[in-house]
Amino acid sequence: MSISLEQLSDELESRLATIGFEVVDVRKGGGGSRTRLQVRIDWRNAAPDRKVTIEDCATASRHLEAWLDASGVLGPQYVLEVSSPGMERPLRRLAQWARFVGREADVRLRERGRMRVRITAVDPDAGTVTLTPRGGEAITLPAVEARDATLVVDWGATLRPGGATPQDEQDD
Repeated sequence: MSISLEQLSDELESRLATIGFEVVDVRKGGGGSRTRLQVRIDWRNAAPDRKVTIEDCATASRHLEAWLDASGVLGPQYVLEVSSPGMERPLRRLAQWARFVGREADVRLRERGRMRVRITAVDPDAGTVTLTPRGGEAITLPAVEARDATLVVDWGATLRPGGATPQDEQDD
């Protein structure tokens, strides 16, 4: 049974939704007789303090393996890797862009190369994102043209107690 990556992603998404997860990213590779499938997951209704744990990944993996084994879409031998999206999480779908409006991202844009931008707006009806480079003017483009996008980690806020920013500390 042959299946496109988009169809596979949709199938994984619908199956994981039944146990409360969403698919953040899917990568398929490998060679010969063994396919390697990497799936990054998050909670469907993720709160900032609710992280995906190792146990969550194991639960999702067992759930997907049952379908993968029964359907045979990856063949008789495959490697399945389920993980959290990580701190520098990928941005692949329009809903992911919308969730992180106001945050910075690293993105590769056609004819502009890799750049750091702030996600300033998302128009779900048009399928566009508006990105503003540091010191530059806003760029609105179809979300699919923003390639290899990942969130930028604010290490300063991450390492300070409670995630406080330098401005917060000055206000005290």
